[in-house]
Amino acid sequence: MMEKLVQGIDDPSPGVAQRMYCCFGVNIPTIPSSRKEFGDLLVSCGLIGEAVKVYEDLELWDNLIYCYQLLDKKVAAIELIKKRLSEKPFDPRLWCSLGDVTNDDTFYEKALEVSGSKSARALRSLARSAYNRNDYEKSKVLWESAMALNSLYPDGWFALGAACLKSRDVDKALDAFTRSVQLDPENGEAWNNIACLHMIKKKSKESFIAFKEALKLKRDSWQMWENYSSVAADIGNFSQALEAVQKVLDVTKKKRIDTELLERIMLEIERRASTSSFQSPLAISNSNYADLDNVHTNGNYVNESRSVEADSMRTRETEHLIQLLGKILRQIVQSGGSADVWGLYARWHKLRGDLAMCSEALLKQVRSYQGSDLWKDRDRFVKFADASLELCKVYQDLALRNSSRRELFAAEMHLKNTIKQAESFSDTEEFGSLVGCLEQVQEALRAMPLRQKQELNVSQWKLFIYMEWIYLCQCMIEKCQRSQQSITDIVFKGLILIIQ
Repeated sequence: MMEKLVQGIDDPSPGVAQRMYCCFGVNIPTIPSSRKEFGDLLVSCGLIGEAVKVYEDLELWDNLIYCYQLLDKKVAAIELIKKRLSEKPFDPRLWCSLGDVTNDDTFYEKALEVSGSKSARALRSLARSAYNRNDYEKSKVLWESAMALNSLYPDGWFALGAACLKSRDVDKALDAFTRSVQLDPENGEAWNNIACLHMIKKKSKESFIAFKEALKLKRDSWQMWENYSSVAADIGNFSQALEAVQKVLDVTKKKRIDTELLERIMLEIERRASTSSFQSPLAISNSNYADLDNVHTNGNYVNESRSVEADSMRTRETEHLIQLLGKILRQIVQSGGSADVWGLYARWHKLRGDLAMCSEALLKQVRSYQGSDLWKDRDRFVKFADASLELCKVYQDLALRNSSRRELFAAEMHLKNTIKQAESFSDTEEFGSLVGCLEQVQEALRAMPLRQKQELNVSQWKLFIYMEWIYLCQCMIEKCQRSQQSITDIVFKGLILIIQ
């Protein structure tokens, strides 16, 4: 269409008399500008050779030099520039073009000289060259000079911010990136840099706002979503933080998990759950109804209603956070979560009052810590001991709730096996806690009367004892490989430990 429009300029048909009717009804561009626009269109389509002919006819030397650079015809470009310089030796644009072709900073300096230090293009080129040489201080000074000459150049402000950031000038970098988004609000990288700089300056609210703008433009950047979740948690917006965590899981296909942030959110939910007031708004005594006029006069009823409404909103918000966190934790554990995630999942079930699922999650957390290196790594043993203590406490709560000895027997067996194998850590505080917990469990067993035989779930007991035996045999086999003992002796030792 554009080609026909340009060719139609020289077409004798229709005649001038017919064209005159429409000449004042449309904004007719000049013939050179139409042909230049056609040349630019050819360049954008990759038809550089055709564009060269158009620019030669129009004598647009800068565009022609650019085409030669695209065609990798540096010799032809240099010859053309030198020919033009012989006619216009004081044209700074030609000196800058020669510097672009040869990558020589002396030509940019010559452009500054002939322009009286007023060539913004020469300054920008020198600034880029200094940045590529890792001379960030010089690059920053040159970019400042260039932007002082032409401030309506958003990419220049972004480059100035990058140079300031490399030279550790945070305040100037923040100002430069801010100027960049003022000229180009669609620059997502600039918004992200502004948010990160506010994070460095510990300004979480400003960082939160900047990240929201950045994520409007870059929805698939998991790094931005992760930083956004951290900032949202800093300002107390835990709902947005959990939504950002969910987005990180979706983008990375559950490969990126920030357990520290989930731990922070879990602590906040536990704090809210422990301090929330679940008093019903209708819990008003008859005496208040009887003395309603006086209460309205004093304003106490209005204040009480507002307080109850605020507590109700906070309770609903806490319940919403619990649902969001549970949805995230379920997705993680379904793809095979770590020990820390299983611990969080157990605490989430405990918040909901499901001690049975809590015990299962804690048991998986304990199993995640087990391995051949457990009894050699003190830090890992500490985590294993803490998880074991939490598991046994939940077993005790379940036994108390169900009036059952089964959970107490499971806790006793687990503690005995752990204490026998953890003799090398007998000097630690956690080992003492395990021994004390075992004494509490045994005391609870002695205090709880035996249940009737028909109430005992024998099949579950057999399965649990079998699993414990298999685990002990595995540990003993590893020990056998080091001490050259027979496997039969190992199996019998495992049975003896179970019986004890």
